[in-house]
Amino acid sequence: MKTALITGGSKGIGLGVAHTLKALGYGVAITSRNQEAAQEAQRQLEQTEGGAALALQADVRSLQDQQKAVDQLLQQWGQLDVVVANAGLGHFAPVDQMEPSEFEKVVDTNLTGVFYTVKATVEALKKTEGYLFTISSLAGTNFFAQGSAYNASKFGLTGFTQSVMLDLRPYGIKVATIMPGSVATHFNGHTPSAADHWKIQPEDIGELIEDLLKLNARTLPSKIEVRPSLPPSARK
Repeated sequence: MKTALITGGSKGIGLGVAHTLKALGYGVAITSRNQEAAQEAQRQLEQTEGGAALALQADVRSLQDQQKAVDQLLQQWGQLDVVVANAGLGHFAPVDQMEPSEFEKVVDTNLTGVFYTVKATVEALKKTEGYLFTISSLAGTNFFAQGSAYNASKFGLTGFTQSVMLDLRPYGIKVATIMPGSVATHFNGHTPSAADHWKIQPEDIGELIEDLLKLNARTLPSKIEVRPSLPPSARK
């Protein structure tokens, strides 16, 4: 059985990807800082057909947590084939009002946390010649006011992933960053509703990852921008 580790997998994009991979027969391990949230997501996943699900408590800002999660996955299933570095957060404020602690939390989660994910998983991925996905954002190439922390983290993540792709390609590991625009998730305190019907849905990112996994191994789309087909402002 192939397996996947998804950070921040208890909701939003992470959970959408988890449902897709489990339906494909993967053993899917989801991590969250909140064990109860991870277990609730596991219960949801277990109600669907396909592979297996495993809930793990881990903070991406801790390399030790990440290594422990990978060890638990390997003890359970013996191999690691896909990593989706999805955990992320945002804090938005003018730079003169941005607290250092808030800036550090965003960068530590969205950028350093992905570095820790890579460090914890890379040796296992070498053995399977696996696939590493990072979830960046269109904010990783497009800056905006009040986005100093988020832009810094996502610009950094986009560049980081492209460099990692070059580093790991000789080992047969495929690396890609997915850069979504507006997604119907709980990000930044938002509550998804019917009004979000025009947005990218979490399962859409899951379908994209499925397509990339099925692509001929000789081809690697390494940076993929994804946006709603037609946002409300463009509708007639």
